[in-house]
Amino acid sequence: MNTKSLTVRLLQIGASLFVGLNSSLAIADTYPSKPIKAIVPFAPGSTTDQIGRAFAAKMSETLGQPIVIENKPGANGLIGADFVAKAPADGYTILIGTNSTNAALKSLVKNLPYIQDTAFTPIGYFGSAPLIVAINNDVPAKSLNGFVSLAKANPGKMTFAYASTSQRVSSEMLASFADIQMTGVSYKSGPNAMTDLIGGQVNMFTSDFGVSLPQVQSGKIRGLAVTSLKRSPVIPELPTVNEALGIKGYELIAFFAAFGPAGMPKDAVLKLNQAINNAAKSKDLVERLSANGFETQPGTPEALGQKIKLETAKWAKAIKEAGMQPE
Repeated sequence: MNTKSLTVRLLQIGASLFVGLNSSLAIADTYPSKPIKAIVPFAPGSTTDQIGRAFAAKMSETLGQPIVIENKPGANGLIGADFVAKAPADGYTILIGTNSTNAALKSLVKNLPYIQDTAFTPIGYFGSAPLIVAINNDVPAKSLNGFVSLAKANPGKMTFAYASTSQRVSSEMLASFADIQMTGVSYKSGPNAMTDLIGGQVNMFTSDFGVSLPQVQSGKIRGLAVTSLKRSPVIPELPTVNEALGIKGYELIAFFAAFGPAGMPKDAVLKLNQAINNAAKSKDLVERLSANGFETQPGTPEALGQKIKLETAKWAKAIKEAGMQPE
């Protein structure tokens, strides 16, 4: 190849690279160019739904495009998570994920329809909240210790509701720590479980603040304890499970975050992450969600990825200690 031909070839290669770079930049500049679908893997009215809608509204302000919430409940979040895992990785379908979908299901389901560790792109962390252990008002117990005594006197007869992994694992862990036997009753949604707790169809329900706090405060159910290591400033009169039972080591915190399918474009991830962090720092959103015990915690996609690895191991340990087997 002579010098002239080499020069022409180099110019052609440079032009191709320039066009490719410009195309990438154009995509980065135009994203998002249409509404984004956010899948909530739990029912309308659930805590995940409430948090997802609050963040979606704020994120839309940053992104300049609406984020449309679509509820796909069922199987402890698996149905919605599977939908996102198999969606196009273009940044227009995201998951409002939780400890159920992105940490615990791996240890609870024998044959997940996706590989949990690699099926998702971490986008951004919303925050976390403890749960409230509550019982029906007709249960003759005024404290968690009193409820444990009832359960010991009636092995297997006391029932607990659950509609998510955190709700189930928290109750199974409590039974293990307190050395009692209870019977779990599965529900499609937290609000449905709460309706039955109020009506007396089940005895106990350990659920997120968003579902349980209003009912405790209105006197429709009796709150016994919170699942965090420290008392919640939202309802400081409730002791922790550790305080109530005189034990150590019981803790269960629900977390919430955004994920996309594996292989999402980095520019889309970064723009969504920025929108999440802006929302997490928004005064009105913080005030609204903190009233339900929720603590926002902005961070990077990389930090969320590391957190998920730690949480997956943590939930595997909790599930094993609770004596639960994959199904």
